[in-house]
Amino acid sequence: QVQLVESGGGLVQAGGSLRLTCAASGRTSGTYAMGWFRQAPGKDREFVAGISRSIGNTNYADSVKGRFTISRDNAKNTVYLRMDALKPEDTAVYVCAADRSYFGTDPLEYDYWGQGTQVTVSS
Repeated sequence: QVQLVESGGGLVQAGGSLRLTCAASGRTSGTYAMGWFRQAPGKDREFVAGISRSIGNTNYADSVKGRFTISRDNAKNTVYLRMDALKPEDTAVYVCAADRSYFGTDPLEYDYWGQGTQVTVSS
């Protein structure tokens, strides 16, 4: 089992920045590919970004490309999501997910999920 805990959410004005953190614990040996998703009220869960296990290949939704950056520190079993130029439409609960190899857009492919952290962007 792998446990994922997100932190770093909060309230920020449009144009501002936040950095989210996802800390993994448990059976983390071997490292996992990781993804960030978000879900706004009344909307489906949406893929935001993904990162591969070791080389650090990344994958972004078009809506965040150029504004968000996903990165990882394998020594700390931690993945980050740096969010710049935030917009009100970025408001959502942000959740990280882990899989042995998949870091794509389909939430059904991920094995482990965190509880999420709220990001609210005011206009």
